[in-house]
Amino acid sequence: MEMWTLFLRTVLIYIVVFLTMRIMGKREIGKLSVFDLVISIMIAEIAVFVLEDLQKPLLDGILPMVTLVGIQILIAFISLKSEKLRRIFEGEPTYIVKNGKLDREEMKNHRYNLDDLLLQLRQSKVMDVADVEFAILEPSGKLTVIEKETKDKESIPDQPNAASDEPQKSSIRYEGLPVALIMDGKVQEESLRKLDKTRFWLKNELQAKGIKDFKDVFYCSYDHRGKWFIDLKR
Repeated sequence: MEMWTLFLRTVLIYIVVFLTMRIMGKREIGKLSVFDLVISIMIAEIAVFVLEDLQKPLLDGILPMVTLVGIQILIAFISLKSEKLRRIFEGEPTYIVKNGKLDREEMKNHRYNLDDLLLQLRQSKVMDVADVEFAILEPSGKLTVIEKETKDKESIPDQPNAASDEPQKSSIRYEGLPVALIMDGKVQEESLRKLDKTRFWLKNELQAKGIKDFKDVFYCSYDHRGKWFIDLKR
């Protein structure tokens, strides 16, 4: 008898959760803000609570679900009328890369590290930070990437954040993705081994570009074409 009761309650709770997600709209599936995520987690927890304890009346689970759906719909409706309230509940997009430069302060504020950035760039089929004009961290956590209009692989503008290339006679053995040589002021020894290079070589190259200390560099990468990308700490 208990098995039959559990089966019926499971089917009923499935229908209720399905209807609540449909009522809340397609945005719940396509883009979860922090507010949407909290609502979804709470509905899931309530559903589990009702299924685990067969002695609890179904109304004890269905009523809180309906209440949460009502709150979500009310907040969504008010947010349509008020941009300020919408920003409070959904957050604002943040520029991680702006005009080709990494914004270290914004990364720190959002606890967003270089590994997160490189991972999401690869997911957007962008292999080199030097090719990015803007990278925007959306409230949903997705990274929107806008590449530079002209990606010159053989030269880099004469700026402190992007040093010039080495000659084409580079004897780099590693070919493929750009290699991160420095991340947040720390030399990546494994990357140097891939290139069959040393810290002494890296220090000389940086000094030739006017950079005295590894700690002055937030991010530095180098690819098999001899192309550098250097972003200094600000």
